[in-house]
Amino acid sequence: MMHPAMIPEGAHPLAATVARFVWLLPLLPLLGFLINGTLAMLGAAKVGPADPSAGHDSDDHGHGAAHGHDAHDAHHAPTRHKYAAITSLVGPGVLVAAFGLAVACFFAMRSVDMERPFLLTLFQWMPVGDLNLTASFLLDPLSMVMVLVITGVGMLIHIFSVGYMQDDPGYPRYFAYLNLFVFFMLVLVLGGSYPLLFVGWEGVGLCSYLLIGFWFSEKANADAGKKAFIVNRIGDFGFLVAMFLMFANLGSLDIATVAEKAVELPMGGAIVTAMALFLFLGCTGKSAQIPLYVRLPDAMAGPTPVSALIHAATMVTAGVYLVARSSAIFSMAPMAQLVVALVGALTAFFAATIGLKQWDIKKVLAYSTVSQLGYMFIGVGVGAYVAGVFHLVTHAFFKALLFLGSGSVIYVMHAAYHATHNHDDAQDMRNMGGLKTYMPVTFYLMWIATLAIAGIPLFSGFFSKDEILGSVFARISHSTLAEATLFGVPGGTILLIVYVLGLASALMTAIYMTRMMLYTFHGPNRTGEAERSHLTEAPWIMTGPLVVLAALAAFGGWLNVPELLSAVGPVGSLDHWLEPVVGEAALRTTLGAAPHVTHQTELMLVGTAIAIAVAGIAFALLRLKPAALVPKKDSPAATGISRVLENKYFVDEGYDAAIVQPTLAVSRAVLWKGLDAGIIDGLFVNGSALLARAFGWMGSQLQTGQVGTYAWVLLIGVITLLGAFTFR
Repeated sequence: MMHPAMIPEGAHPLAATVARFVWLLPLLPLLGFLINGTLAMLGAAKVGPADPSAGHDSDDHGHGAAHGHDAHDAHHAPTRHKYAAITSLVGPGVLVAAFGLAVACFFAMRSVDMERPFLLTLFQWMPVGDLNLTASFLLDPLSMVMVLVITGVGMLIHIFSVGYMQDDPGYPRYFAYLNLFVFFMLVLVLGGSYPLLFVGWEGVGLCSYLLIGFWFSEKANADAGKKAFIVNRIGDFGFLVAMFLMFANLGSLDIATVAEKAVELPMGGAIVTAMALFLFLGCTGKSAQIPLYVRLPDAMAGPTPVSALIHAATMVTAGVYLVARSSAIFSMAPMAQLVVALVGALTAFFAATIGLKQWDIKKVLAYSTVSQLGYMFIGVGVGAYVAGVFHLVTHAFFKALLFLGSGSVIYVMHAAYHATHNHDDAQDMRNMGGLKTYMPVTFYLMWIATLAIAGIPLFSGFFSKDEILGSVFARISHSTLAEATLFGVPGGTILLIVYVLGLASALMTAIYMTRMMLYTFHGPNRTGEAERSHLTEAPWIMTGPLVVLAALAAFGGWLNVPELLSAVGPVGSLDHWLEPVVGEAALRTTLGAAPHVTHQTELMLVGTAIAIAVAGIAFALLRLKPAALVPKKDSPAATGISRVLENKYFVDEGYDAAIVQPTLAVSRAVLWKGLDAGIIDGLFVNGSALLARAFGWMGSQLQTGQVGTYAWVLLIGVITLLGAFTFR
């Protein structure tokens, strides 16, 4: 620790603590990326023999290419990557170190006054005219929460990946991408300016493309990566426009300066509303809200730990973080807040209906993530920024547990099918059933996460989801939102619709999550007679992280216990922690007074939320019959509404028909055949070649190759010239 005498006068108190090494937080995973990336390239390099003529008659010539196929043969153990041991240490090791540093920074922050953020300037970045940007990291209570989630949950996902990906030939490349993902996410949440935040924003988009399409040799996986990348570009356009508006109207892009100057703009004015709406457009792409949610379910094409990292700890939470970070802007734009809350509610409801009829275990969780992100946007949209961030944190716990638990199930199913040369779908719940007998630890841990996401007391999801719904209800009257209108509809009515949609989404969440557990772990086993002997619990390198996440999913709600349940733990810890960052903006939304409902109303709201969760689970238990389910290959095709939900309302097909195909048709007819082939190639390239060829032909006609003819032409020319000069 720095001696107090060495601290410049007026410096932040964190400058004397371990927090001055905050720059190491993103640097550690970046180093992991560089090391693992180097190992991946070294492993892929093919060095030729010193004597190229040697070894041509060897019987083993060319057999190295067959090792990839041998890995799928039950009689041959897969060959691990030659640098797997180093990668297994470096990949998770840098995250362990980063999490340790994050915890140290957290305790340092608790010991000082955090009324103002700690800004660590690294270097001058863009000193251009009025735009004078520095590369600086902003450490405050909000960024600290995000750093702990990213490094903590990310560390557990990295450890799980050691077991899950151990035999993959791209092992170092996988960890290189995973480390790079965490690096960019840390840059995003620590960036002291919107452009630096945008660097991390774009970086996680790049890494999602790389990881979703990790097994790029299959076209479907490569297409899923491209889809995620392109859809994100649409949202990123909105983020860029928002930054242009900030600089043009506020004269700065520093996060702290923008927050100070935004409150000077007229409440509900066109400029601040446009800023907020364009920022939210960026969020819809990154955090998968209507209409840009379609790319998130395709993220299931990547390895399961990637899905956990994207859905729980990194990319999809970036949009929620951006709204909370820009709370000063959103609190000045009530109409934009109503848009955020309404879109969040519609997304939560819409995605939950799709989750009811998905059979792929990862697709169920993917639409669950889309739905839960809608809940987070409801929270930050109505100005309950702490509630939104609280649900972000608890969701990271139970959703990472659900994804990694499903990864364990898929890992075991794949191993069983691999051993028996069965090619059935290892991710379809119709091919599972009864797995609690073979995977009891995973069974109990995933039920903890299911109860948490369903909102059963006193699991973590109950506290955060109830706080969001209660916040919406409390703002139906006496708030800037209630006084605003959206498309002519009073804000109070919009908030009531949001509340009802939130309750309906909670009911369906309890139903589809219980359905997933029933069809996966309960009832008779449908994997196959020969496969059952190969079903077993996943290795402890994979199960260990699940135990930690289960503890967090069970008790994470204690981070922000409401007054009503003060006997459970300390009241409002997260509220007090985040108050210096979002407290003023939250009060601006509630007209300067903390939202309040009567004790009886609060009991009614909590009772309703509990009843909804219990009713959803009970309905699923009574209505669904795992014993009646048959394997996927014997299942009849879905019909009616089941077919619509199973095919996700055919939204992707609609986008393809309305946008993709017309764009391709215009590109083919106008840009390719008309402009490229017709004008550029036809007129300019081929036309100029034709003109040159015509001149060449004309010249060629003057060349006969007969010397006598050339002599007579020369003689006639000489006589003509002499005649011209003589007869004048």
